[in-house]
Amino acid sequence: MSKALTPTQLRRDVYRILDDVLETGVPQEVVRKGESVLLVPLSGRRRRLENLPQRRGINCTLDELIATSWESEWSGEV
Repeated sequence: MSKALTPTQLRRDVYRILDDVLETGVPQEVVRKGESVLLVPLSGRRRRLENLPQRRGINCTLDELIATSWESEWSGEV
């Protein structure tokens, strides 16, 4: 979910914000007087995987990961 907006921020760019929610399916929070309102598409569209930012969790190939030996790091203690 994106950073929460104030009503003033929503008012300033309401059409772009609504379009973003409808395109991505990602809810948008709006906070007024300490209470939150959530803008979500009713169509039930969920955030699509291709819209997610790509992140790298490892910096090697899967073959390199499989071949990695951890024996020198293992102390045997839990």
